[in-house]
Amino acid sequence: MITRTDIRLSEPVRALLDDVNHAVLATIQPDGSPQTSVVWVGRDGDDVLISSQDGRRKVGNIRADARVSLTLLDRRDPDRYAEIRGTATVTEDEGRALAVALAEKYEGEGAGREYLELPPEKVRVVLRITPAKVLGSVR
Repeated sequence: MITRTDIRLSEPVRALLDDVNHAVLATIQPDGSPQTSVVWVGRDGDDVLISSQDGRRKVGNIRADARVSLTLLDRRDPDRYAEIRGTATVTEDEGRALAVALAEKYEGEGAGREYLELPPEKVRVVLRITPAKVLGSVR
């Protein structure tokens, strides 16, 4: 089991997270096999934030087993990357604020409107990754 040991992200890793770099989130399926998804990422201090729709495979996987790995690739130089291993929690994205913020970060101003226009039954959630270990060419 991964436990938090007060990992602080380095400035280079924070810079990768704050830029418009895509990441690959790996979760563990019920049969123990990996499941991966390309995701947009944000940051709250040293925690990584991902928006998803409730009911998706990655959300169910995290609810069953919180262990995750996130590989973040530098869009300008894919040889520069960071892998963040840790545990994730799932909470409701109140007002779809994270979904809107990430859409505007990655696609530009106004891009988040599509999330605000979703019907209420399309619940958005925040996946919050608390780092336990950071690996890669950028640490």
